[in-house]
Amino acid sequence: MLIRGRRNRVSEGIRSLVREHHLQVSDLIMPLFICEGINKKSEITSMPGIFRLSSELIVEECRYLYSLGIPGVVLFPAIDDTKKDKTATESWNPDGLYLKTIRAIKAAVPELVIITDVALDPYSSDGHDGFVSDDGEILNDETLPLLARMSVAQARAGADIVAPSDMMDGRVEVIRQALDENGFTNVGILAYSAKYASAFYGPFRDALDSAPKKGDKKTYQMDPANVREALREVNLDISEGADMVMVKPGLPYLDVLRAVSEISDVPVAVYNVSGEYAMLRAAAQNGWLDYKKVVLESLTAFKRAGADMILTYHARETAEWMKK
Repeated sequence: MLIRGRRNRVSEGIRSLVREHHLQVSDLIMPLFICEGINKKSEITSMPGIFRLSSELIVEECRYLYSLGIPGVVLFPAIDDTKKDKTATESWNPDGLYLKTIRAIKAAVPELVIITDVALDPYSSDGHDGFVSDDGEILNDETLPLLARMSVAQARAGADIVAPSDMMDGRVEVIRQALDENGFTNVGILAYSAKYASAFYGPFRDALDSAPKKGDKKTYQMDPANVREALREVNLDISEGADMVMVKPGLPYLDVLRAVSEISDVPVAVYNVSGEYAMLRAAAQNGWLDYKKVVLESLTAFKRAGADMILTYHARETAEWMKK
């Protein structure tokens, strides 16, 4: 035989030379959950190894993550129900948990990229990403000024990138305009452009107690059956000023990630979501999978499919493995 594919696999040295995609710590973004309290750390039952942390512990965690080489974090707040209302007013309270934590992280680790979540659901008494009418409809245009106000407040607190996860039509343009008008022209927008109405978000909603009080999110998050729709959403967000776009979830949507990466002229992120994390953890705890190997294989799959950056709950441990 003149051609033997196995010659390029004969040793680890040769395999490393011909490897097409390389996972690096600089690809990783760590999601963090913030909770009220002092020196409070509580494990999320459905996400073993992942914790809600009070602000001072989040700051210490950010110091550690940056020391590992992880370039950025994305922050999510667990807000007490007494502070939630229909218009999410707590989201722009400068003395609230979220904005105070952003300021504390930026003061302690100024080089760390802080990505903030823009959506009503953590602060909404209805548990939806948008404003809910009295008859239960999620109102698109009425939500946009609330998202814009939230984004400006986050930028003022020190956010480097705001990430609208709400899936309202037109929100990227409104947020870009609000940021620019308030002097935050250098604050980027990472748009959750192809965010699906997925069943893989369950543990995340446990972490924040942010599930909808009524109904579901299918009128604004995407139908899992659609790919062309994702490309349309991506193109719309880019045309409105998105600096980066995202596909969410990750592993069940690698085909979407590939399709988006092929048409996007801005960087593409993928969110390796809570349900994906929980599945690997549970299988490993039962001795059914080699945890480290399946994590690294999964993250490499995102790179192979075209991701420029990966939001993953595996970021911390992956960075520790790579450092060793």
